[in-house]
Amino acid sequence: MPTIGVKKDLLFQALGKNYTDEEFEKVCFEFGLELDEVTTEKQMLTKEQGQSELSQQASEEVIYRIDIPANRYDLLCLEGLVQGLLIFQGKISPPQYRAIKPTENVEKLIVKPNTAKIRPYVVAAILRNLYFTKESYNSFIDLQDKLHQNICRKRSLVAIGTHDYDTIKGPFFYDAKSPSEIKFVPLNQTKEFTATELMEFYSTHAQLKQYLSIIQSSSVYPVITDSNGVVLSLPPIINGNHSKITLNTKNVFIECTATDITKAKIVLDTLVCMFSQYCADKYTAEVVEVRYPDGTTESYPKLNYRQELIGQSAANKIIGIQENSDNIAQLLSRMCLKSEVVPSKKQIKVTVPPTRHDVIHACDIYEDVGIAYGYNNIKRTLPKTNTIGEQLPINKLSDLLRHPIAEAGFTEALTFTLCSRDDISTKLGISSIEEVPAVHISNPKTLEFQVCRTTLLPGILKTIAANKKMPLPLKIFEVSDVVLTDTNAEVGARNERRICAVNCNKNAGFEVVHGLLDRIMLLLEVPWSPNKDNLGYFLKATDDPTYFPGRCAEIIYNGSSIGKIGVLHPDVLIKFELTNPCSAVELSIEPFV
Repeated sequence: MPTIGVKKDLLFQALGKNYTDEEFEKVCFEFGLELDEVTTEKQMLTKEQGQSELSQQASEEVIYRIDIPANRYDLLCLEGLVQGLLIFQGKISPPQYRAIKPTENVEKLIVKPNTAKIRPYVVAAILRNLYFTKESYNSFIDLQDKLHQNICRKRSLVAIGTHDYDTIKGPFFYDAKSPSEIKFVPLNQTKEFTATELMEFYSTHAQLKQYLSIIQSSSVYPVITDSNGVVLSLPPIINGNHSKITLNTKNVFIECTATDITKAKIVLDTLVCMFSQYCADKYTAEVVEVRYPDGTTESYPKLNYRQELIGQSAANKIIGIQENSDNIAQLLSRMCLKSEVVPSKKQIKVTVPPTRHDVIHACDIYEDVGIAYGYNNIKRTLPKTNTIGEQLPINKLSDLLRHPIAEAGFTEALTFTLCSRDDISTKLGISSIEEVPAVHISNPKTLEFQVCRTTLLPGILKTIAANKKMPLPLKIFEVSDVVLTDTNAEVGARNERRICAVNCNKNAGFEVVHGLLDRIMLLLEVPWSPNKDNLGYFLKATDDPTYFPGRCAEIIYNGSSIGKIGVLHPDVLIKFELTNPCSAVELSIEPFV
């Protein structure tokens, strides 16, 4: 859930009313938001950077930090928040946004074929006769940052560029070129760089270095230029200094390059809707014609309004209220969803504006009815049907077994489900990870979390290695899931609940884990099967590279192998940095449920 910081004085000035902290917290709650913290810029910087020079120079002005629902992109700036609250309070009506197409000289953005190799989509718009104050300018920049971190997924899906339209000349061109061909002065710099040099220059930059990997490995980089060849931006990294916007900027050219066209449209609509209120012709934006390589053209921004029909009875039933159609329409209008009752029908026609891209289903509209009505105002009732909650059988069995194992002198551990590839392969004596039915993480962030574990043993051995200073014996157990690939499962993998116990001492103590196995089977009322029939369990000698040769056995239950028991191989102990011998038992408890 994103959090925005707004200055208290600016917020109350825009709302036209002063609130106490408690009163404003209540206003936020009624609107479906949460006032997370009341702080100052100095306190925020001190938390992040300590008593640095920046924090000492920071303002003591009070800042409200407000938690915003992740899908409410229209509330990520002061302008959207104030507009939403004022409409909710009935002080203003929802604005009507318009995309204006000039009768002649429509601005064009021409897309070149090479962009398909890296970042194929682009949308654009122009805000005309805009006036910026210092506060609105900062809010404009901050909204872009918030969108980049949220819907844009750190610029990997969408990257926003904003430019002073009066410093550049259309038509504009979106192309993808070799890094050595791209030369320009980046934002807030005075020296000209090639794109290759920029990658090196920003490799240590605190904010921009995280975006370099998006295009760095590509043979071509996306670039937007004007008709004079001036570089506007190198998305998704940096804009050009030539077209940077300032407080004196009157006309803003907005471009959004993307790998997801739907997200790009949402981002453009959000930016345009939030800041078109500062245009001389309020709530309007000038369209830009985007021409794609296949000859098709599209005009942006769309600023589309759409209408949805919902039923009065459905809304009442889902939320648990009894309101007539007129009241439901009024509640929705307070949530920026202008609504009216359909004549002679118990239905409400809801107009969804371009600011509410979060509304994709009737359920989203019902939710807004509930928010506007007030969740605390909904009468509490008992369900019409009784249900009895209980544990899953596998969880109940796991809990029942934990206590007796602990009573046998073992200490329970809870280890990570993710581990490295080596933990479940080479460290256990298995030559290759391909031999292990492991589920792999597609983009692991660390070498320690590359795959889902297929055995509980590595986690317990790591736990023992981290506690080598403790007195012997070290007796550790875990009752948890492993994850195994399974072509018959719907998702290609399945969980399996297992028990694993390890005894570490001056001698291996095989009899300790064998005794624990017998105790577990006794509790499960599974008899020992000396005749090795299918009526109970028995041990069958086997070879496993994880265990010492001749000191390993399979646990056979009802004719099937459910686990292994034995003395761990010295090579396994060395790889887990253990110096004392260990014996282990690991078995699945799924067959006993």
